Amino acid sequence: MKSESRNQPIGKVMHHELKQTLGTWQLWGIAVGLVISGEYFGWSYGWASAGTLGFVITAIFIAAMYTTFIFSFTELTTSIPHAGGPFAYARQAFGPTGGYLAGAATLVEFVFAPPAIALAIGAYLHVQFPGLEPKHAAMCAYLVFMALNIVGVQIAAAFELCVTLLAIFELLVFMGVVSPGFRWSNFTAGGWAGANTFSMGSFHGMFAAIPFAIWFFLAIEGVAMAAEEARNPKRSIPIAYITGILTLVVLAIGVMVFAGAAGDWTRLANINDPLPQAMKFIVGEHSGWMHMLVWLGLFGLVASFHGIILGYSRQIFALARAGYLPEWLSKVHPRFKTPHRAILAGGVVGIAAIYSDELIQFGGQTLTANIVTMSVFGAIVMYIISMLSLFKLRRTAPNMERPFRAPLFPLFPAFALIAALICLATMVYFNFLVAVVFAIFLVLGYVYFLLTRHQRDTAPADVLLEE
Repeated sequence: MKSESRNQPIGKVMHHELKQTLGTWQLWGIAVGLVISGEYFGWSYGWASAGTLGFVITAIFIAAMYTTFIFSFTELTTSIPHAGGPFAYARQAFGPTGGYLAGAATLVEFVFAPPAIALAIGAYLHVQFPGLEPKHAAMCAYLVFMALNIVGVQIAAAFELCVTLLAIFELLVFMGVVSPGFRWSNFTAGGWAGANTFSMGSFHGMFAAIPFAIWFFLAIEGVAMAAEEARNPKRSIPIAYITGILTLVVLAIGVMVFAGAAGDWTRLANINDPLPQAMKFIVGEHSGWMHMLVWLGLFGLVASFHGIILGYSRQIFALARAGYLPEWLSKVHPRFKTPHRAILAGGVVGIAAIYSDELIQFGGQTLTANIVTMSVFGAIVMYIISMLSLFKLRRTAPNMERPFRAPLFPLFPAFALIAALICLATMVYFNFLVAVVFAIFLVLGYVYFLLTRHQRDTAPADVLLEE
């Protein structure tokens, strides 16, 4: 492995350890829970540019990318069960600079996804309590779920599993309630970027909608950050990943089709609560079903919000433990054995994003859309680096223990890599201003990386990467 020198004894790492307590069901709950808010909001912004039919094509392409990616990514996760996830894989494959790029991209993905979800939680609560400011509700959500994550990973994972099961149940209820009004003609009307026939504009819109199709599945890879806390990661993580992605593909297709077929889908684009609004077409605004959906819908948002807090905290923790961030962020709570400082640090950034309308609302997109797009930029760059790491480690570390091997290698990882490159290129084209901001983050982070080599020289030896 390429690495910078380490002067500290391996035993020092004991002060930065996480507890191994998570089982297969809990990891599945984290895998689905991390993502399931993507079925509740965010994806409908894709209808605004691609139309319903155009977005179906985009979503199928992205679903294929995620399926092949997860089957390939699982090889890395089981071979290197590390809280840093992609950071650890890239560091093993490409050395410290590769680790920085993967770690920084993952950090952007996981730190910017929660404020978007928190704003959606605020929007759902605003439906029930019109006098409640959505941003204030979003901030309160941060405070509550940061506290829950600090209390302990076992409690956090059990809570995540419960709310994930409730969220899945709620999505099934939604599809059942709107099914009497299902009209395929509703879904197909103006389905090609607002037109009834396919044109070059439809093609343009499908590419522009890529970030919102990615939102359907964004962050499932966060299970990798819980690998150090899994009791048997080599067995439980493949099961959690594979069943998780299959669960999410089925739910994404079902929600999208049933919502679009319930009524005038153009009224659901560019809003943060498309499911309650779709249900209004069928049951009316004052129906008991409507109120039930809003309350149960919060479970889906809470599942992802809570799970991604777990993900970003482990990424910050791993980067700090390795000397890529200030060492004090890697401290574990003496009683709860959770990275409490990392949890709080990511929350401060997220809350700041929620209240930064003037800074983040640009390029003709809403605050939520820009936050979603920023998070997706981080994810796509991380996917590219992860697949490159897989290819590199297959070549340079052929004898590494691989409890799970990517099926149909090299076809699956190659498809995931090429699809991610296509997504990155189109996202830069359609979201140039957000891309510039993302690039500035990476450059500033790289300057910090170059100026703080001494932190990595004196960081505790990482047993998981040195062995």
